[in-house]
Amino acid sequence: LLERLLGGLGRWDAEHFLFIAERGYLLEHNCAFLPLFPLSLRALGSLLPWPGQLQPRSRLLLSAALLNALLSALAAAALLGLGRAVLRQPRQAFLAALLFSLSPAGVFLAAAYSESMFAALAFSAMWQLERGHGGRSGMLFALASGARANGMVNAGFFLYAHSKRLALQLQARSAPRRKLLLLWKQVLSLASSAALMCAGIFLPFALFQYYAYVRFCGPGTGLGEAIPEPLMQLARDKGYRVAGVGGDKPPWCSQRFPLVYSYVQDTYWNVGFLRYFELRQIPNFLLALPVTLLGSWAAWTYVSTNPRHCLTLGLERSKSEERGKARDGFCGPAVFVYVVHATALLVFGFFCMHVQVLTRFLGCSSPILYWFPAHLLQEHEPLLWSTGTDNPTSRGNGSSDNPIVRLLLNWRSMTPLSKGILGFFLGYWLLGLILHCNFFPWT
Repeated sequence: LLERLLGGLGRWDAEHFLFIAERGYLLEHNCAFLPLFPLSLRALGSLLPWPGQLQPRSRLLLSAALLNALLSALAAAALLGLGRAVLRQPRQAFLAALLFSLSPAGVFLAAAYSESMFAALAFSAMWQLERGHGGRSGMLFALASGARANGMVNAGFFLYAHSKRLALQLQARSAPRRKLLLLWKQVLSLASSAALMCAGIFLPFALFQYYAYVRFCGPGTGLGEAIPEPLMQLARDKGYRVAGVGGDKPPWCSQRFPLVYSYVQDTYWNVGFLRYFELRQIPNFLLALPVTLLGSWAAWTYVSTNPRHCLTLGLERSKSEERGKARDGFCGPAVFVYVVHATALLVFGFFCMHVQVLTRFLGCSSPILYWFPAHLLQEHEPLLWSTGTDNPTSRGNGSSDNPIVRLLLNWRSMTPLSKGILGFFLGYWLLGLILHCNFFPWT
């Protein structure tokens, strides 16, 4: 029954997470998937009081469904808090959190993937950093880099925050010569703090690389005796390298910096610059086209609205900020670093990754995918103009006046732009559900 109901949540990359949770990093190509999520599945599967008849895979599937339901809710709550802190428009932040609940990557947030865990950790870390809690933020960012490799990119938030703090301090004072020593002390303090935080963010990934080196490059540990023969036969048929089984060491073991992650991505998944640019991949590029256009549109809108702010990298205090009248919402100055982050992920994903994963890649990593559509809906949809003010205590922020429900109930009256935005979110959500769900025999 569980396999019939939840089996669709264990397809594609989810098979790797479930395999790692059950048997560990037995096969070399499993090292493309970082350990935090499968370790959490294994812990939950062993702690909860399951009926004795459940097979290990069924326990892990149910654990994944329960864990990701909780993590998705936490990610939405963190995105709401982050949006209120950055956008300073509670209604726009609330609308963005609702759009996250209808994320085009929704099925991957529910399936046995690490997307929900990464989104919850990354959005929470960004929120804590905006609140000035650097220690909590660093810890959450470090955990996120133990769930997905692109979590290391989040170190840029720390570097930017410290650079901006230093730049604003320099602009706030004339810095006479007698204060230069104090200034240099502040520079060194900020630089050392940023370097320490970044090292902490990189640490989980580095530890995993060391673990893989010991497991696959060290002397045989006799693991082959404990591996079922059907699994060994599958490895022989597919050419998979098994940990602890005799044979030549993997090529990456002799590299100057033995990184199993980059080797697996290159050898098993053919991930690299422009490698996916083939005629037979045109359908996958079409699949990624909506999120590519949305991300590009978001970046262009922000840059064209704030050209000077972007040219100065947001490090110059504008006159409106000095007067306390800085623009709120998506085009506000605080959104700059998030636009840069989203654009960098978009460019990297489009040119260097399997492009069909771009929607879920951005959907669990960047709040821009939700802030910008919320901005467009609020700016161009008349049905939302009469739903209250930005007062966080207003009735409009409650479930009694849900803006998404209001739009869906008045679908015919919506503008074409609003229909396109909601169509993108709902269409991809349903597409993912159909492709994963076991109720559809043709999948």
